[in-house]
Amino acid sequence: MMSKFKGNLSQRNHGNSSLWILFDPDRNNDSLFKVVESCQDNQIVAGFLVGSSLQTTSDYDRFVGVLRAKASLPIILFPGSGMQISAKADGLLLLTLISGRNPEYLIGQHVAYAAALRDSELDLIPTGYLLVDGGKTTTAHYITQTLPIPGDKPDIAAITALAGAQLGLKVIYLDCGSGALRPVSAAMVAAVRQAVDLPIVVGGGITSAEQILALRQAGADWVVLGNAIEQNSAILMEITQKLRDAALDFQGHPSRVG
Repeated sequence: MMSKFKGNLSQRNHGNSSLWILFDPDRNNDSLFKVVESCQDNQIVAGFLVGSSLQTTSDYDRFVGVLRAKASLPIILFPGSGMQISAKADGLLLLTLISGRNPEYLIGQHVAYAAALRDSELDLIPTGYLLVDGGKTTTAHYITQTLPIPGDKPDIAAITALAGAQLGLKVIYLDCGSGALRPVSAAMVAAVRQAVDLPIVVGGGITSAEQILALRQAGADWVVLGNAIEQNSAILMEITQKLRDAALDFQGHPSRVG
């Protein structure tokens, strides 16, 4: 499972798979596990992310275990803190909040839980995490006490992503946060794509196949759906069907320029 995850996320040539489904243990209920069943043979969905900016339940590990029992696709932890670690997952996005200047999310959390991660069998993926303004203050912005990158400043996102690549990070994650009023713009994704030749993940505020297609055409390798599915689990089938019908080839993204 772990080798499958690495191939999916760390390599940009991945065929038609384009979605990761984000589950928040604080908000998901049994009805959303039906989504897991519908994804098993869905070639558009690559796997599941689990995490939240603010964890209010102590059942995180149990939640991952229930998901593990139902899912054959990879399960990747998307931790809001070092408390969100479970050996029942396949891997973990080792997030560095490079858009902010809060040392706790640049290195503090990493030091606190480095030994636990070393002793785990989780597949660790060093990820440059960029918070982007999606039209409202989200939990991620509040908890990290950092300012998001303005949505109309793609140059800031691009140079920040470039710095992350130069530091050796393996993935760039652009996120407007849960409940954002609008997603990351295609213009910002295109600017980051020109700056780096790393896999680009985009999340927050995404609610339609049309938005996903625009982000993919701009250069995103992976798109994350969370809130939209929590509010209406049936929307996943609608979106994946539209993506299949589009039958676009996303394997020809431009490489890094100059």
